[in-house]
Amino acid sequence: MPKGYIIGHIKVTDPEGYPEYVRRDTPILESHGARFIVRGGQSETPEGVEMGRHVVIEFDSYEAAKAAYNDPDYQEVADIRRRCAESTIILVEGAE
Repeated sequence: MPKGYIIGHIKVTDPEGYPEYVRRDTPILESHGARFIVRGGQSETPEGVEMGRHVVIEFDSYEAAKAAYNDPDYQEVADIRRRCAESTIILVEGAE
């Protein structure tokens, strides 16, 4: 079965408030089997709009990624991200 992924491209607009999101989202997502493949770190954007921060989270399946994103506890914490950053969040099924 293909893996599932949550991919985030994030431009932090409130660097003082954003760490609370990171601290609180981790245990919720990990409870759904999340494995953080990319979480910040050095990056370049040779094409497109620079967002500054990129995250790739792997799950055992696409359904598990969707369940994590739709978890009401995660959505409550995601409101912190929405207040502190501009972001594009993508749910995608991996290749077999």
